[in-house]
Amino acid sequence: MQLQEIQLFNFRKHKELVFAPSEGITVVYGPNGSGKTNVLEAIHYCTLARGLNRSLDRECLNFDAGYFLLTGNFTDDRGIELSVKVSYEKNVEKKIFINSDELKKYSQLIGRIPCVTFSPMELSLVNGSPQERRRFMDNALSQTNKCYLDDLLQYRRVLLQRNTLLCAVNEKGMDRESLEVWTEKLTQLACSIVSERLAFIERLFGYIEPVYEQLGLGEVPGISYRSAAGRHANDIAPGELFSFMMQRFREIEPQEIYRKQSLLGPHRDDLVFRFNDTDVKKYASQGQLRTFLIAVKLALHTLVSDTTGERPLFLLDDLFSELDGKRIEKILGQLEGAGQSIITATDRKDGSGVRSVSIEDLL
Repeated sequence: MQLQEIQLFNFRKHKELVFAPSEGITVVYGPNGSGKTNVLEAIHYCTLARGLNRSLDRECLNFDAGYFLLTGNFTDDRGIELSVKVSYEKNVEKKIFINSDELKKYSQLIGRIPCVTFSPMELSLVNGSPQERRRFMDNALSQTNKCYLDDLLQYRRVLLQRNTLLCAVNEKGMDRESLEVWTEKLTQLACSIVSERLAFIERLFGYIEPVYEQLGLGEVPGISYRSAAGRHANDIAPGELFSFMMQRFREIEPQEIYRKQSLLGPHRDDLVFRFNDTDVKKYASQGQLRTFLIAVKLALHTLVSDTTGERPLFLLDDLFSELDGKRIEKILGQLEGAGQSIITATDRKDGSGVRSVSIEDLL
């Protein structure tokens, strides 16, 4: 997938900006606060319907502007052109158009333009809450597996309904039969989601190992899935997972009614990242955390490419910070030939296959 050009109007710091990256590696450089990350965020809106760091739409308006408009023109690896427009106006829902056709749901954009990101804000994926790691799995799988996205959206709706029913059971002592029905629906979807996540984690680990070796990181990486259903849930055959989870729901039903919420399922699961058999978030230095995240994102980029047959865009914010020259050279070597990468940096970066563009030249 190639971004040919993106136009920004009233977006963040930019009243008007046009950016046309090269086909390989483009480094957008300039001082902090000059709006480099805003360009990546605009591209992210056109690929995944939201801001790079989960910013609210209204926070992306330029100063006192009443609207922003983003127009991205893309070409996939088969040469097919795709135009995406994202418009937002104060007190009006965001609108997204693909080739002039308005999308009824934002989720219809997901997967159309595969995109992998790296941002210092994403360090929370490694050392933050389980929610960050669940979001990582969901974002990656939703871009590569439409059925997973459909199941995930339906799961969230059923989970909300079941939690509402748990409140009714708690307060009124009724609807136990209805609760059983919604538990079955939730469990069916949960089993599908967990199975897909387990397969994804197994595949991702297979890509992380060679990245670590190529970058010469030294540590032995590891990754595992932690299920709220129990320590041994990951070892249960897919055909038996439904019965196992239903039994667990029956066992904890009194707790759920008391707490008015569903206490197990993929919305409470987690990932554990390790190297040398130690938990990364507990023992790694800041530099190790950053390097580990970069390795995970490089592995994910290759996984998405192999799964979809389409090389995803790679958006890397402030990539070179806290990395030595040798490590930077190895990372650029990984990116060269991997499709289109757009990197932000404070300083110009020159090298084989790298084009540097000053943010000031885009204004």
